[in-house]
Amino acid sequence: MTEHSQPDAPHIAVEHVSLAFPSQSGPLTVLDDVSLQIAKGEFVVLLGPSGCGKSTILNLIAGFETADAGRVLCSSTPVRRPGPSRGMVFQQANLFPWLTVLENVTFGPRMQGADKIRIQREAKDYLALVGLEGFQQHYPWQLSGGMKQRVALARAWLPNPEVLLMDEPFGALDAQTRLMMQELLLSAWQKTGTTLLFVTHDVDEALFLADRIVVMSARPGRIAEEIRLPFGRERDIETLAQHPDYAALKQRILHRVREEARRHLNL
Repeated sequence: MTEHSQPDAPHIAVEHVSLAFPSQSGPLTVLDDVSLQIAKGEFVVLLGPSGCGKSTILNLIAGFETADAGRVLCSSTPVRRPGPSRGMVFQQANLFPWLTVLENVTFGPRMQGADKIRIQREAKDYLALVGLEGFQQHYPWQLSGGMKQRVALARAWLPNPEVLLMDEPFGALDAQTRLMMQELLLSAWQKTGTTLLFVTHDVDEALFLADRIVVMSARPGRIAEEIRLPFGRERDIETLAQHPDYAALKQRILHRVREEARRHLNL
C-alpha cells in the first residue's frame, strides 16, 4: 500500500455535530459540537469513557443516526443513510447460525442481486486475507470467537467499502486472541488501504493500531485531545514499547482517559 496521503478534502468530516437522545428527565446531550476529520487511508482510534458518544459517532458516519446540528460528510457528500461505501464491524460477529462461513460473508451482496460467481470468488479472497482459507463450509458453531470475528471482517470488506467503522470488535476476546486479531487487522488494512475508524477502551490497543488517537471527554462528548503517533506503520508488538516516545505517550493518554472517566463517574 502506498504512503497515506493528506488530501485537500478529508475522506470523512464530522462538522460541529451535536446530538441528544430523549430521556425521562428531558433531552440527554450525547455529543456537543464535535468536529473530526479523517484522511483517506488513515487509521484513527477513538478513546474515551463509557457513554461519551464514541459509538454514536460511528453510527452517524455509518448513516444509522442523524445529527441534531452539524453535518457528516463522506468524500465531500453529506451522509444521510447507510451505504455500501461505509462498512461496520461490531463487538459481536452476529453471524447467521444456519449459514456457512461463505454464505454469511456473501449474504448481503447476494440479497442485493450481485453476481454469485464473482461474489463467491471475492469472498474466498477476503477469507484467505483474514486467515480462514479452508473454512468456507464451516458453520459458526464450529468456530472460535476470534474466527467468528474474522468472518465478520471478511463480510465487512467484501463490498469493498471506502471506510470501515469498528466498534470495539475485539473487546470480548481473550488477550492472546485479541493480539492476534490486532496484527491481522493491521496486515489486512495495509493491503486494502481502507480508511478506518476504530473504537476501543484499551490504550495499548490504540497505541499499537492507530495513526492518530482521538480522546473524547465525558458526556456530553467532545474532542478532548488528538495525538498523532510517531511510530510509523511497520510496528511489532514485541518491540513497540521500546520506542523512546512510547512510555510518555502511554502515560499522557492514560492520564487523560482516567481524568475523563473520573468526570463521568463524578469522582
